[in-house]
Amino acid sequence: MSDRLIIFDTTLRDGEQSPGATMATPEKLEVARMLARMGVDVIEAGFPAASPGDLEAVRTIAREVKGSVICALARANDQDIDAAWEGVRPAEEARIHTFIATSPVHMEYKLRMTPDQVVEAARRAVTRARGYVSNVEFSAEDATRSDWDFLCRIFAVAIEAGATTINVPDTVGYTTPAEYARLIQYLMENTPGIENVVVSVHCHDDLGMATANTLAAIQAGARQAEVTINGIGERAGNTSLEEVVMALHTRKDFYGGIMPRIETQMLVPASRLVSRTTGIVVQPNKAIVGANAFAHEAGIHQDGMLKHRDTYEIMTPQSVGWEASRLVLGKHSGRAGFTARLKELGYGDLSRERIDELYRRFIDLTDRKKTVTNADLIAIVEEDLQHGPERYVLSGWRAHSGSNGQAEAWVKMVIDGVEREASAVGNGQIDALFKAIDRLVNSGCTLEAFHIDAVTPGEDAQGEVTVRVRCGANIYNGRGVATDIVEAGVRAYLMALNRAGVATEVTV
Repeated sequence: MSDRLIIFDTTLRDGEQSPGATMATPEKLEVARMLARMGVDVIEAGFPAASPGDLEAVRTIAREVKGSVICALARANDQDIDAAWEGVRPAEEARIHTFIATSPVHMEYKLRMTPDQVVEAARRAVTRARGYVSNVEFSAEDATRSDWDFLCRIFAVAIEAGATTINVPDTVGYTTPAEYARLIQYLMENTPGIENVVVSVHCHDDLGMATANTLAAIQAGARQAEVTINGIGERAGNTSLEEVVMALHTRKDFYGGIMPRIETQMLVPASRLVSRTTGIVVQPNKAIVGANAFAHEAGIHQDGMLKHRDTYEIMTPQSVGWEASRLVLGKHSGRAGFTARLKELGYGDLSRERIDELYRRFIDLTDRKKTVTNADLIAIVEEDLQHGPERYVLSGWRAHSGSNGQAEAWVKMVIDGVEREASAVGNGQIDALFKAIDRLVNSGCTLEAFHIDAVTPGEDAQGEVTVRVRCGANIYNGRGVATDIVEAGVRAYLMALNRAGVATEVTV
């Protein structure tokens, strides 16, 4: 059995299905290029039958991204498979991934098909896909709630029809590690022809066991793991790429040296890119890529770390893309030191103009904060990098409130090159400011979520606000950072409205 693990990344397909995580084609392309650079074997670029936009995004990635297999998802029908082929046709190496549900509940209530009909649909789908490409993956949706012997039967048919990868998804995050391992072993022992294909696993995190289940399946013989950056995806998300990769690297002794070809130093930069692109903030205590993953505050931990790093760290921060240094920057730091720190933090490819703007914001911040940490700098840079074309530019704002709860606010904005201003009252300063902005923008959008985090501890911490707005059927995210949480909220709201405004301009 091979000790090489194939990494199949579905950030751009299953990951994008997270509410609010929709990406435009240029954003998808940027993420795909990052995945290819870090060594992802297979990039599932999208679901071309879902929309013309998704088809075009897959086609663009297939044309532009080299070094990885480019894959498209398709249901087990002719139209989907034809659309998938149109998407991946320009790729250096292409894969079509077709699927059909196999659990009794799915076959009866969703598909309204008999088991025999499902098997025949799988045969036709794989045969049609194999007519386009030699690299075909077949998935049995909801496999972990399916009859094991029925899985053996349908997988044997798919293999006979030409499938080269067989995927066993835990679609609803239902299984447990021991049970999943037994299923993989059973399938490998009882499915004709399975020794000639790659066995793949795809786990969801509904019970918090996605990574554990994936690792158990790998031990049982699976040699492809379907994962996403930061673990984003439907409902509670997918197996996290960074967790699987670093578990295999850190516990080579336990997992027998099974290894992917991922450049682990790129895990943190990839995490930041996906977070910035989707607007989904990574929780601080997230394994590997969370802001606190290599932070030590307790006195006992700090004492141990000072004596020997191995007392409390099982991997080095540098091995996954973090910097170990926690040096402090202040108002006396020059541009050269500031630029050097940006490079240390993984932002070495910024233009001179962008560095100048970031340095101005940094100096402004030092007038408000006694010390500026790496987390502060990351927050400034990540907010700046999210900005795209801006129809709505904030010129000034003012808000005040009192004990009666009512607030008054005024904003001045440049909208499509014209300066305008408006006032409003609301239930608190942020509500009043948002209403004033709405009077000028008239977007028709509604605020769906408003979340505040402190970037760093302390009374002078920067506040990070993320918002989610719904504009018709579409959802847009925004993020703002400032020492004044009201200003951070205004920045985040305008970023979301700018994204909505640009999207409207493109589609009208």
